[in-house]
Amino acid sequence: MSSVTERPATAATPRRPRRSIASLLQGVAIAVGFAMLVGGFAYLALQYRPYRIPTTSMTPTLKNGDTVLAHRTDGASVGRGDIVVFSEPLWGGATMVKRVVAVGGDTVACCGSDGRLTVNGTAVDEPYTDQHLGPGEGYRITVPEGRIFLLGDSRSNSLDSRSHLDLASGTVAATDVVARVEGIVWPSDRTAAVPRTTAFDDVKGRPASAHGLLVPAAYAAVGGGALVLAAGAAGWAVSIVRWVGRRTRR
Repeated sequence: MSSVTERPATAATPRRPRRSIASLLQGVAIAVGFAMLVGGFAYLALQYRPYRIPTTSMTPTLKNGDTVLAHRTDGASVGRGDIVVFSEPLWGGATMVKRVVAVGGDTVACCGSDGRLTVNGTAVDEPYTDQHLGPGEGYRITVPEGRIFLLGDSRSNSLDSRSHLDLASGTVAATDVVARVEGIVWPSDRTAAVPRTTAFDDVKGRPASAHGLLVPAAYAAVGGGALVLAAGAAGWAVSIVRWVGRRTRR
């Protein structure tokens, strides 16, 4: 008589609940948002430094008390029209912010018959200044290689290259430049990018340099943070709706 061997009963393996499409999308959104947030802030932290404007010499572009973000640079790449942060030992060693109006090899003069600055014989229209100074303010400087000539946008109220013509003709070593101003971050009602000027584009040679990725990085950081918060809020909302649904079915 044949016998039948009974196999011991095995417990059924519980099935893992499948993640809903909503949960998957939430996870993807949080991951993408977090990457944007961290990437944007990391770029800003590595490439930019904050500076506070201590005077009115760059009015109206930059006002006293503004906090700006400046892209780190060694000064070799700056061009005419760039607003730079520098420290010149011969000027007292203080950190200053001025606009580059001439680079090595340029001849800068003030002023033409129409009151405009000239660089290499080309009159420059500077809409960012508070006023143009006429022929009464006279100088003609050929900038040595490796040096730059700087002016404040408030031409009537700025201690700049004009105030130091007896020291290397008012020029500053390009290596004294540490950063290029690209944006205002404080006060909040003045938060804005400082655009690259086209004022010197008609002058042959080195125009204003291309700016960094300040605006895209800022948008990435802010947008990433908003995406993480929105995805998290959506997840909580879905969980609350499901909990309420279960409670009402009991």
